[in-house]
Amino acid sequence: MPAWVQEGIAEYQKRLVADLDFSLIEIPMAKRTKNSNSDQCRKKESDALLASIRSGDYVVALDVSGKSFSTEDLAGKIVDFRQRGENLSLLIGGPDGLGAECLTRASERWSLSALTFPHPLVRVVITEQFYRAISIIKGHPYHRS
Repeated sequence: MPAWVQEGIAEYQKRLVADLDFSLIEIPMAKRTKNSNSDQCRKKESDALLASIRSGDYVVALDVSGKSFSTEDLAGKIVDFRQRGENLSLLIGGPDGLGAECLTRASERWSLSALTFPHPLVRVVITEQFYRAISIIKGHPYHRS
């Protein structure tokens, strides 16, 4: 990932550390060759993503066809996850999207936007949104409604 992505994520993780156990696990993209197709790559990436989550995790797939909601709604979801003691695993697909296995495993599908974002930017945006949601929960002036 470019340095700006790593720096952006690190900045928000630093702000989150006291309030949310947030970690980012990067799964390498499947190797693309002349003989590989997007289905094969998506399957390899899905297998690796699913291997990285725990069996009891509440899994959410980021998917353009998923549900869009506000940052306030995200804050409410975080409160719900905390009250239920659930660990959230958020799956972000590679350039070919998430495989059917990941979509099937997911309890929910969320969409950041109908727009298409580059995957490095999604990492920064989602980390910032978790920080903003925690700010809402804490009543911090970072979020102004």
